[in-house]
Amino acid sequence: MAGSQKKILAVEDHAETAELLQMELDAIGYPATSVVANGIEALRKAYEEKPDLILLDILIPGMNGLEVARRLKADPLTRSILILAVTAKAMPGDREKCLESGCDGYLAKPYLHQKLKEEIEKLLSKATVKGG
Repeated sequence: MAGSQKKILAVEDHAETAELLQMELDAIGYPATSVVANGIEALRKAYEEKPDLILLDILIPGMNGLEVARRLKADPLTRSILILAVTAKAMPGDREKCLESGCDGYLAKPYLHQKLKEEIEKLLSKATVKGG
């Protein structure tokens, strides 16, 4: 699957982490088309760009990632956008909360480079199988 054909929105409020994430995505063949730092911007970009996948930090200002996911999945215009929670929230029950809010996958920070690629490919291949 050619990653360069997929639109990826990264939502990360820490500038250094956002920069590292962009470099990592470039390295694994899935460059981010946009990077935003808060929940309000995440919603705006999701509606504007209709990305294939959102890499969503949960602990972000403005509106937390769980609420962003809930709103996107509640709207027929955006519900098909895949959401991978990429977060430091790794306490018992956090994965379940992310999935219940509408996230399609969950990846706890810190993660291995290869694991990010695997999670992205797993979600994008599910969408392809579904005809998305």
